[in-house]
Amino acid sequence: MTRLNTHSFKKFINYFWIAVSGKETEFTSGSIRKAIFMLSIPMILEMLMESIFALVDIAYVSQVSVNAVATIGLTESVITLVYALAIGLSMAATAIVARRIGEKDVQGARIAAVQAISLGILVSVVLGTVGILYPKEILALMGAEPELIEEGYGYTQFLIGGNITIVLLFMINAIFRGAGDASIAMWALILSNGLNIILDPIFIFGWGPVPEYGVMGAGIATNIGRGSAVLFQLGILFFGWGRIKLAVNDLVLNLKVMVNLIKVSLGGIAQFLIGTSSWVFLMRIMSEFGSEVLAGYTIAIRVMLFTLMPSWGMSNAAATLVGQNLGAKQPERAEISVWKTGKYNAYFMALVSVVYLIFAKDIVAAFNATPSVVENGGLCLQIIAMGYVFYAYGMVVTQAFNGAGDTRTPTKINLVTFWIFQLPFAYVAALVLGWGATGVFVAITLAEVLLAIIAMVWFKKGKWKQVQV
Repeated sequence: MTRLNTHSFKKFINYFWIAVSGKETEFTSGSIRKAIFMLSIPMILEMLMESIFALVDIAYVSQVSVNAVATIGLTESVITLVYALAIGLSMAATAIVARRIGEKDVQGARIAAVQAISLGILVSVVLGTVGILYPKEILALMGAEPELIEEGYGYTQFLIGGNITIVLLFMINAIFRGAGDASIAMWALILSNGLNIILDPIFIFGWGPVPEYGVMGAGIATNIGRGSAVLFQLGILFFGWGRIKLAVNDLVLNLKVMVNLIKVSLGGIAQFLIGTSSWVFLMRIMSEFGSEVLAGYTIAIRVMLFTLMPSWGMSNAAATLVGQNLGAKQPERAEISVWKTGKYNAYFMALVSVVYLIFAKDIVAAFNATPSVVENGGLCLQIIAMGYVFYAYGMVVTQAFNGAGDTRTPTKINLVTFWIFQLPFAYVAALVLGWGATGVFVAITLAEVLLAIIAMVWFKKGKWKQVQV
Protein backbone atom coordinates (compact mmCIF):
# COMPACT_ATOMS: atom_id res chain seq x y z
CA MET A 1 0.00 0.00 0.00
CA THR A 2 2.83 2.40 0.87
CA ARG A 3 4.58 1.65 -2.42
CA LEU A 4 1.32 2.30 -4.30
CA ASN A 5 0.82 5.63 -2.50
CA THR A 6 4.40 6.64 -3.25
CA HIS A 7 3.93 5.80 -6.92
CA SER A 8 0.68 7.79 -7.08
CA PHE A 9 2.31 10.79 -5.39
CA LYS A 10 5.25 10.72 -7.82
CA LYS A 11 2.84 10.47 -10.75
CA PHE A 12 0.88 13.46 -9.42
CA ILE A 13 4.05 15.54 -9.00
CA ASN A 14 5.16 14.61 -12.51
CA TYR A 15 1.80 15.60 -14.02
CA PHE A 16 1.77 18.78 -11.93
CA TRP A 17 5.18 19.81 -13.29
CA ILE A 18 4.12 19.05 -16.87
CA ALA A 19 1.00 21.20 -16.34
CA VAL A 20 2.74 24.27 -14.91
CA SER A 21 5.62 24.07 -17.40
CA GLY A 22 3.23 23.92 -20.36
CA LYS A 23 4.78 20.80 -21.90
CA GLU A 24 1.36 19.23 -22.62
CA THR A 25 -0.43 20.94 -25.54
CA GLU A 26 -2.66 18.17 -26.98
CA PHE A 27 -6.17 18.19 -25.48
CA THR A 28 -8.31 16.68 -28.26
CA SER A 29 -7.16 13.09 -27.76
CA GLY A 30 -6.19 10.74 -24.95
CA SER A 31 -7.47 10.79 -21.37
CA ILE A 32 -10.11 13.44 -20.67
CA ARG A 33 -9.26 13.39 -16.98
CA LYS A 34 -5.61 14.11 -17.80
CA ALA A 35 -6.61 16.92 -20.18
CA ILE A 36 -8.75 18.51 -17.46
CA PHE A 37 -5.85 18.23 -15.00
CA MET A 38 -3.27 19.67 -17.41
CA LEU A 39 -5.42 22.70 -18.21
CA SER A 40 -6.97 23.19 -14.76
CA ILE A 41 -3.79 23.22 -12.67
CA PRO A 42 -2.19 26.31 -14.28
CA MET A 43 -5.59 28.02 -14.55
CA ILE A 44 -6.37 27.32 -10.88
CA LEU A 45 -2.94 28.61 -9.82
CA GLU A 46 -3.43 31.66 -12.03
CA MET A 47 -6.79 32.47 -10.44
CA LEU A 48 -5.55 31.56 -6.97
CA MET A 49 -2.77 34.11 -7.33
CA GLU A 50 -5.38 36.71 -8.29
CA SER A 51 -7.47 35.90 -5.23
CA ILE A 52 -4.45 35.90 -2.90
CA PHE A 53 -3.63 39.40 -4.08
CA ALA A 54 -7.25 40.45 -3.49
CA LEU A 55 -6.98 39.27 0.12
CA VAL A 56 -3.57 40.85 0.71
CA ASP A 57 -4.75 44.10 -0.87
CA ILE A 58 -7.80 44.36 1.38
CA ALA A 59 -5.68 43.41 4.43
CA TYR A 60 -3.33 46.33 3.78
CA VAL A 61 -6.12 48.80 3.00
CA SER A 62 -8.07 47.72 6.12
CA GLN A 63 -5.23 49.25 8.15
CA VAL A 64 -5.90 52.65 6.59
CA SER A 65 -9.59 53.15 7.48
CA VAL A 66 -13.09 51.76 7.08
CA ASN A 67 -13.69 54.41 4.41
CA ALA A 68 -10.68 53.10 2.48
CA VAL A 69 -12.18 49.58 2.43
CA ALA A 70 -15.56 50.97 1.37
CA THR A 71 -13.82 52.97 -1.41
CA ILE A 72 -12.41 49.76 -2.85
CA GLY A 73 -15.84 48.13 -2.67
CA LEU A 74 -17.53 51.01 -4.51
CA THR A 75 -14.75 51.41 -7.09
CA GLU A 76 -14.57 47.71 -7.85
CA SER A 77 -18.32 47.53 -8.30
CA VAL A 78 -17.80 50.08 -11.10
CA ILE A 79 -14.57 48.57 -12.45
CA THR A 80 -16.47 45.31 -12.89
CA LEU A 81 -18.14 47.04 -15.82
CA VAL A 82 -14.64 47.29 -17.34
CA TYR A 83 -14.14 43.63 -16.46
CA ALA A 84 -17.38 42.87 -18.27
CA LEU A 85 -16.05 44.36 -21.50
CA ALA A 86 -12.63 42.76 -21.05
CA ILE A 87 -14.05 39.34 -20.18
CA GLY A 88 -16.64 39.54 -22.95
CA LEU A 89 -13.94 40.24 -25.52
CA SER A 90 -11.62 37.65 -23.98
CA MET A 91 -14.34 34.98 -24.11
CA ALA A 92 -14.67 35.56 -27.83
CA ALA A 93 -10.88 35.45 -28.19
CA THR A 94 -10.65 32.16 -26.28
CA ALA A 95 -13.50 30.58 -28.27
CA ILE A 96 -12.13 31.59 -31.69
CA VAL A 97 -8.47 30.85 -30.91
CA ALA A 98 -9.39 27.47 -29.37
CA ARG A 99 -11.53 26.60 -32.40
CA ARG A 100 -8.72 27.53 -34.82
CA ILE A 101 -6.18 25.52 -32.81
CA GLY A 102 -8.54 22.53 -32.78
CA GLU A 103 -8.75 22.87 -36.57
CA LYS A 104 -4.90 23.03 -36.72
CA ASP A 105 -5.17 26.55 -38.22
CA VAL A 106 -2.41 28.37 -36.29
CA GLN A 107 -2.31 31.27 -38.77
CA GLY A 108 -6.03 31.87 -38.20
CA ALA A 109 -5.40 31.86 -34.45
CA ARG A 110 -2.66 34.51 -34.86
CA ILE A 111 -4.97 36.75 -36.89
CA ALA A 112 -7.70 36.46 -34.25
CA ALA A 113 -5.20 37.31 -31.51
CA VAL A 114 -4.15 40.57 -33.19
CA GLN A 115 -7.75 41.69 -33.69
CA ALA A 116 -8.60 40.90 -30.06
CA ILE A 117 -5.69 42.97 -28.73
CA SER A 118 -6.61 45.89 -31.03
CA LEU A 119 -10.19 45.92 -29.75
CA GLY A 120 -8.98 45.76 -26.16
CA ILE A 121 -6.78 48.83 -26.60
CA LEU A 122 -9.61 50.83 -28.18
CA VAL A 123 -12.10 50.02 -25.40
CA SER A 124 -9.65 50.71 -22.57
CA VAL A 125 -8.62 54.13 -23.88
CA VAL A 126 -12.25 55.31 -23.98
CA LEU A 127 -13.05 54.03 -20.47
CA GLY A 128 -9.75 55.26 -19.05
CA THR A 129 -10.49 58.83 -20.16
CA VAL A 130 -13.75 58.79 -18.19
CA GLY A 131 -11.97 57.43 -15.10
CA ILE A 132 -9.27 60.09 -15.19
CA LEU A 133 -11.67 63.01 -15.63
CA TYR A 134 -14.58 62.03 -13.36
CA PRO A 135 -13.45 59.91 -10.34
CA LYS A 136 -15.33 61.97 -7.74
CA GLU A 137 -18.53 61.93 -9.77
CA ILE A 138 -18.30 58.14 -10.14
CA LEU A 139 -18.07 57.63 -6.37
CA ALA A 140 -20.87 60.13 -5.74
CA LEU A 141 -23.08 58.27 -8.21
CA MET A 142 -22.48 55.09 -6.18
CA GLY A 143 -23.79 56.80 -3.05
CA ALA A 144 -20.45 57.53 -1.34
CA GLU A 145 -20.42 60.08 1.47
CA PRO A 146 -18.39 63.31 0.88
CA GLU A 147 -15.69 62.28 3.38
CA LEU A 148 -15.22 58.95 1.61
CA ILE A 149 -15.02 60.64 -1.80
CA GLU A 150 -12.25 63.00 -0.69
CA GLU A 151 -10.24 60.19 0.87
CA GLY A 152 -10.68 57.65 -1.92
CA TYR A 153 -11.13 59.34 -5.30
CA GLY A 154 -7.41 58.96 -6.13
CA TYR A 155 -7.77 55.17 -5.99
CA THR A 156 -10.76 55.33 -8.34
CA GLN A 157 -8.85 57.60 -10.71
CA PHE A 158 -5.83 55.31 -10.90
CA LEU A 159 -7.79 52.07 -11.20
CA ILE A 160 -10.29 53.13 -13.86
CA GLY A 161 -7.89 55.53 -15.59
CA GLY A 162 -5.28 52.78 -15.93
CA ASN A 163 -7.73 50.08 -16.95
CA ILE A 164 -5.71 49.31 -20.11
CA THR A 165 -3.48 47.11 -17.95
CA ILE A 166 -6.54 45.17 -16.77
CA VAL A 167 -8.05 44.80 -20.24
CA LEU A 168 -4.86 43.69 -21.98
CA LEU A 169 -3.95 41.30 -19.16
CA PHE A 170 -7.37 39.63 -19.55
CA MET A 171 -7.24 39.68 -23.35
CA ILE A 172 -3.78 38.25 -23.90
CA ASN A 173 -4.23 35.58 -21.22
CA ALA A 174 -7.46 34.56 -22.96
CA ILE A 175 -5.46 34.08 -26.17
CA PHE A 176 -2.94 31.90 -24.34
CA ARG A 177 -5.74 29.82 -22.77
CA GLY A 178 -7.50 29.32 -26.07
CA ALA A 179 -4.24 28.05 -27.56
CA GLY A 180 -3.83 25.63 -24.65
CA ASP A 181 -0.88 27.62 -23.22
CA ALA A 182 -2.48 27.95 -19.80
CA SER A 183 0.89 27.88 -18.03
CA ILE A 184 1.98 31.14 -19.74
CA ALA A 185 -1.21 32.86 -18.53
CA MET A 186 -0.45 31.54 -15.05
CA TRP A 187 3.08 32.98 -15.00
CA ALA A 188 1.77 36.35 -16.22
CA LEU A 189 -0.64 36.51 -13.26
CA ILE A 190 2.06 35.38 -10.83
CA LEU A 191 4.28 38.23 -12.04
CA SER A 192 1.44 40.78 -11.93
CA ASN A 193 0.10 39.94 -8.51
CA GLY A 194 3.50 39.17 -7.00
CA LEU A 195 4.56 42.72 -7.84
CA ASN A 196 1.26 44.08 -6.49
CA ILE A 197 1.76 42.33 -3.16
CA ILE A 198 5.31 43.73 -2.86
CA LEU A 199 4.41 47.26 -3.97
CA ASP A 200 1.14 47.62 -2.03
CA PRO A 201 2.61 48.42 1.41
CA ILE A 202 5.32 50.60 -0.16
CA PHE A 203 2.81 52.94 -1.82
CA ILE A 204 -0.01 52.67 0.76
CA PHE A 205 2.07 53.34 3.89
CA GLY A 206 5.10 55.05 2.34
CA TRP A 207 8.44 53.27 2.59
CA GLY A 208 11.84 54.91 2.06
CA PRO A 209 11.65 57.75 -0.47
CA VAL A 210 8.09 56.80 -1.50
CA PRO A 211 5.48 59.05 0.19
CA GLU A 212 2.38 57.67 1.93
CA TYR A 213 -0.49 57.58 -0.57
CA GLY A 214 -3.10 55.75 1.52
CA VAL A 215 -5.75 53.88 -0.44
CA MET A 216 -4.58 55.58 -3.67
CA GLY A 217 -1.31 53.68 -3.26
CA ALA A 218 -3.19 50.43 -3.85
CA GLY A 219 -4.27 51.75 -7.25
CA ILE A 220 -0.71 52.79 -8.14
CA ALA A 221 0.68 49.37 -7.16
CA THR A 222 -2.01 47.58 -9.18
CA ASN A 223 -1.21 49.52 -12.35
CA ILE A 224 2.53 48.92 -12.04
CA GLY A 225 2.06 45.19 -11.35
CA ARG A 226 -0.40 44.59 -14.16
CA GLY A 227 1.45 46.82 -16.59
CA SER A 228 4.65 44.81 -16.01
CA ALA A 229 2.73 41.58 -16.67
CA VAL A 230 1.38 42.97 -19.96
CA LEU A 231 4.93 43.69 -21.12
CA PHE A 232 5.84 40.10 -20.19
CA GLN A 233 2.85 38.80 -22.20
CA LEU A 234 3.81 40.83 -25.26
CA GLY A 235 7.35 39.53 -24.99
CA ILE A 236 6.07 35.95 -25.05
CA LEU A 237 3.75 36.66 -27.99
CA PHE A 238 6.57 38.08 -30.13
CA PHE A 239 9.68 36.29 -28.87
CA GLY A 240 8.47 33.40 -26.69
CA TRP A 241 7.68 29.72 -26.80
CA GLY A 242 3.86 29.71 -27.03
CA ARG A 243 1.81 28.05 -29.76
CA ILE A 244 0.87 31.51 -31.03
CA LYS A 245 3.89 33.60 -32.01
CA LEU A 246 3.34 36.99 -33.63
CA ALA A 247 5.56 38.83 -36.10
CA VAL A 248 5.49 42.48 -37.15
CA ASN A 249 3.72 41.61 -40.42
CA ASP A 250 0.85 40.08 -38.39
CA LEU A 251 -0.01 43.54 -36.99
CA VAL A 252 -2.66 44.42 -39.56
CA LEU A 253 -6.40 44.84 -39.21
CA ASN A 254 -8.53 42.07 -40.66
CA LEU A 255 -12.10 43.38 -40.82
CA LYS A 256 -13.68 39.98 -41.48
CA VAL A 257 -12.05 38.41 -38.42
CA MET A 258 -12.66 41.52 -36.30
CA VAL A 259 -16.37 41.56 -37.18
CA ASN A 260 -16.60 37.87 -36.27
CA LEU A 261 -14.81 38.58 -32.99
CA ILE A 262 -17.14 41.49 -32.20
CA LYS A 263 -20.17 39.37 -33.10
CA VAL A 264 -19.16 36.61 -30.70
CA SER A 265 -18.04 39.05 -28.00
CA LEU A 266 -21.30 41.03 -27.99
CA GLY A 267 -23.06 38.15 -26.29
CA GLY A 268 -20.22 37.82 -23.81
CA ILE A 269 -20.11 41.54 -23.09
CA ALA A 270 -23.89 41.67 -22.62
CA GLN A 271 -23.68 38.57 -20.45
CA PHE A 272 -21.15 40.09 -18.07
CA LEU A 273 -22.66 43.56 -18.18
CA ILE A 274 -25.87 42.02 -16.91
CA GLY A 275 -24.05 40.14 -14.18
CA THR A 276 -21.70 42.92 -13.13
CA SER A 277 -24.24 45.73 -13.33
CA SER A 278 -26.38 43.71 -10.93
CA TRP A 279 -23.42 43.79 -8.52
CA VAL A 280 -23.27 47.57 -8.92
CA PHE A 281 -26.92 47.86 -7.91
CA LEU A 282 -26.43 45.43 -5.03
CA MET A 283 -23.53 47.58 -3.81
CA ARG A 284 -25.78 50.62 -4.09
CA ILE A 285 -28.38 48.89 -1.90
CA MET A 286 -25.66 47.90 0.60
CA SER A 287 -24.48 51.54 0.84
CA GLU A 288 -27.84 52.35 2.47
CA PHE A 289 -26.71 50.52 5.60
CA GLY A 290 -23.53 52.54 6.28
CA SER A 291 -19.78 52.18 5.79
CA GLU A 292 -19.27 49.42 8.39
CA VAL A 293 -21.85 47.10 6.81
CA LEU A 294 -20.45 47.95 3.39
CA ALA A 295 -16.92 47.18 4.59
CA GLY A 296 -18.04 43.79 5.96
CA TYR A 297 -19.67 42.96 2.64
CA THR A 298 -16.54 44.05 0.73
CA ILE A 299 -14.26 41.88 2.88
CA ALA A 300 -16.60 38.90 2.50
CA ILE A 301 -16.62 39.26 -1.29
CA ARG A 302 -12.80 39.43 -1.35
CA VAL A 303 -12.62 36.28 0.78
CA MET A 304 -15.08 34.55 -1.54
CA LEU A 305 -12.84 35.39 -4.49
CA PHE A 306 -10.14 33.31 -2.83
CA THR A 307 -12.23 30.20 -3.56
CA LEU A 308 -14.26 31.35 -6.55
CA MET A 309 -11.13 32.18 -8.56
CA PRO A 310 -9.73 28.62 -8.46
CA SER A 311 -13.21 27.39 -9.33
CA TRP A 312 -13.24 29.87 -12.20
CA GLY A 313 -9.92 28.39 -13.28
CA MET A 314 -11.52 24.97 -13.69
CA SER A 315 -14.35 26.62 -15.60
CA ASN A 316 -11.85 28.21 -18.00
CA ALA A 317 -10.34 24.77 -18.56
CA ALA A 318 -13.79 23.52 -19.60
CA ALA A 319 -14.11 26.41 -22.08
CA THR A 320 -10.79 25.57 -23.74
CA LEU A 321 -11.63 21.86 -23.92
CA VAL A 322 -15.00 22.59 -25.51
CA GLY A 323 -13.54 24.99 -28.08
CA GLN A 324 -10.66 22.77 -29.13
CA ASN A 325 -12.73 19.57 -29.24
CA LEU A 326 -15.47 21.20 -31.31
CA GLY A 327 -12.75 22.42 -33.68
CA ALA A 328 -11.49 18.83 -33.88
CA LYS A 329 -15.07 17.61 -34.68
CA GLN A 330 -15.43 15.78 -31.34
CA PRO A 331 -18.58 17.24 -29.72
CA GLU A 332 -19.21 14.22 -27.48
CA ARG A 333 -15.71 14.47 -26.00
CA ALA A 334 -16.40 18.17 -25.39
CA GLU A 335 -19.61 17.35 -23.49
CA ILE A 336 -18.02 14.65 -21.34
CA SER A 337 -15.22 17.08 -20.45
CA VAL A 338 -17.75 19.60 -19.14
CA TRP A 339 -19.61 17.18 -16.85
CA LYS A 340 -16.37 15.77 -15.45
CA THR A 341 -14.97 19.25 -14.80
CA GLY A 342 -18.24 20.24 -13.10
CA LYS A 343 -18.05 17.21 -10.82
CA TYR A 344 -14.48 17.96 -9.72
CA ASN A 345 -15.42 21.61 -9.17
CA ALA A 346 -18.40 20.60 -7.02
CA TYR A 347 -16.18 18.46 -4.77
CA PHE A 348 -13.89 21.43 -4.21
CA MET A 349 -16.67 23.93 -3.56
CA ALA A 350 -18.46 21.60 -1.13
CA LEU A 351 -15.32 21.43 1.00
CA VAL A 352 -14.94 25.21 0.96
CA SER A 353 -18.57 25.78 1.93
CA VAL A 354 -18.09 23.72 5.12
CA VAL A 355 -15.09 25.87 6.11
CA TYR A 356 -17.03 29.10 5.54
CA LEU A 357 -20.10 27.91 7.43
CA ILE A 358 -17.97 27.11 10.50
CA PHE A 359 -15.30 29.83 10.48
CA ALA A 360 -16.91 32.77 8.63
CA LYS A 361 -16.73 35.35 11.42
CA ASP A 362 -13.20 34.36 12.42
CA ILE A 363 -12.08 34.80 8.80
CA VAL A 364 -13.61 38.29 8.51
CA ALA A 365 -12.25 39.32 11.92
CA ALA A 366 -8.73 38.59 10.67
CA PHE A 367 -9.13 41.56 8.30
CA ASN A 368 -11.14 43.96 10.48
CA ALA A 369 -12.24 43.37 14.09
CA THR A 370 -14.98 46.04 14.16
CA PRO A 371 -18.03 44.14 15.56
CA SER A 372 -20.50 45.35 12.91
CA VAL A 373 -18.02 44.57 10.11
CA VAL A 374 -17.43 41.05 11.47
CA GLU A 375 -21.15 40.37 12.02
CA ASN A 376 -22.24 41.39 8.53
CA GLY A 377 -19.21 40.01 6.70
CA GLY A 378 -19.50 36.66 8.48
CA LEU A 379 -23.23 36.41 7.78
CA CYS A 380 -22.60 37.21 4.11
CA LEU A 381 -20.03 34.39 3.83
CA GLN A 382 -22.29 31.85 5.55
CA ILE A 383 -25.39 32.55 3.49
CA ILE A 384 -23.58 32.63 0.15
CA ALA A 385 -21.61 29.46 0.98
CA MET A 386 -24.89 27.55 1.19
CA GLY A 387 -25.12 27.65 -2.60
CA TYR A 388 -21.49 26.86 -3.41
CA VAL A 389 -22.10 23.40 -4.94
CA PHE A 390 -24.60 24.95 -7.34
CA TYR A 391 -22.09 27.70 -8.20
CA ALA A 392 -19.57 24.98 -9.15
CA TYR A 393 -21.77 23.55 -11.88
CA GLY A 394 -23.16 26.93 -12.89
CA MET A 395 -19.71 28.39 -13.59
CA VAL A 396 -18.44 25.36 -15.51
CA VAL A 397 -21.52 24.98 -17.71
CA THR A 398 -21.72 28.72 -18.42
CA GLN A 399 -18.08 28.78 -19.50
CA ALA A 400 -18.69 25.70 -21.64
CA PHE A 401 -21.31 27.66 -23.62
CA ASN A 402 -18.81 30.50 -23.99
CA GLY A 403 -16.05 28.14 -25.08
CA ALA A 404 -18.33 26.90 -27.84
CA GLY A 405 -18.88 30.48 -28.99
CA ASP A 406 -22.51 30.36 -27.79
CA THR A 407 -22.36 33.51 -25.70
CA ARG A 408 -26.05 34.31 -26.23
CA THR A 409 -27.37 31.46 -24.07
CA PRO A 410 -25.55 32.53 -20.86
CA THR A 411 -26.67 36.10 -21.59
CA LYS A 412 -30.31 35.06 -21.54
CA ILE A 413 -29.76 33.03 -18.37
CA ASN A 414 -28.03 35.98 -16.66
CA LEU A 415 -30.86 38.30 -17.67
CA VAL A 416 -33.44 36.06 -16.02
CA THR A 417 -31.51 35.23 -12.87
CA PHE A 418 -29.86 38.58 -12.13
CA TRP A 419 -32.13 41.33 -13.46
CA ILE A 420 -35.55 39.71 -13.38
CA PHE A 421 -35.04 37.76 -10.14
CA GLN A 422 -32.03 38.88 -8.06
CA LEU A 423 -32.30 42.67 -8.11
CA PRO A 424 -36.05 42.95 -7.40
CA PHE A 425 -35.78 40.29 -4.68
CA ALA A 426 -32.79 42.04 -3.05
CA TYR A 427 -34.52 45.44 -3.08
CA VAL A 428 -37.80 44.15 -1.66
CA ALA A 429 -36.17 41.90 0.93
CA ALA A 430 -33.58 44.43 2.12
CA LEU A 431 -35.50 47.72 2.01
CA VAL A 432 -39.21 46.90 1.86
CA LEU A 433 -39.48 43.83 4.10
CA GLY A 434 -36.78 45.17 6.42
CA TRP A 435 -34.35 42.22 6.20
CA GLY A 436 -31.49 44.69 5.79
CA ALA A 437 -28.20 43.37 4.40
CA THR A 438 -29.42 39.79 4.91
CA GLY A 439 -31.92 40.32 2.10
CA VAL A 440 -29.07 41.05 -0.31
CA PHE A 441 -27.10 37.98 0.81
CA VAL A 442 -30.11 35.69 0.33
CA ALA A 443 -30.83 37.20 -3.10
CA ILE A 444 -27.26 36.46 -4.24
CA THR A 445 -27.46 32.82 -3.16
CA LEU A 446 -30.90 32.09 -4.64
CA ALA A 447 -29.98 33.74 -7.95
CA GLU A 448 -26.83 31.64 -8.34
CA VAL A 449 -28.73 28.44 -7.55
CA LEU A 450 -31.36 29.33 -10.15
CA LEU A 451 -28.62 30.11 -12.71
CA ALA A 452 -26.99 26.71 -12.21
CA ILE A 453 -30.26 24.82 -12.65
CA ILE A 454 -31.27 26.66 -15.83
CA ALA A 455 -27.76 26.37 -17.32
CA MET A 456 -27.56 22.61 -16.80
CA VAL A 457 -31.01 22.00 -18.29
CA TRP A 458 -30.17 24.14 -21.32
CA PHE A 459 -26.76 22.53 -21.78
CA LYS A 460 -28.28 19.06 -21.98
CA LYS A 461 -30.28 20.13 -25.04
CA GLY A 462 -26.98 20.20 -26.97
CA LYS A 463 -27.65 23.10 -29.32
CA TRP A 464 -24.25 24.59 -28.43
CA LYS A 465 -22.62 21.80 -30.47
CA GLN A 466 -23.86 23.35 -33.72
CA VAL A 467 -22.49 26.88 -33.12
CA GLN A 468 -19.96 28.09 -35.73
CA VAL A 469 -17.29 30.71 -35.00
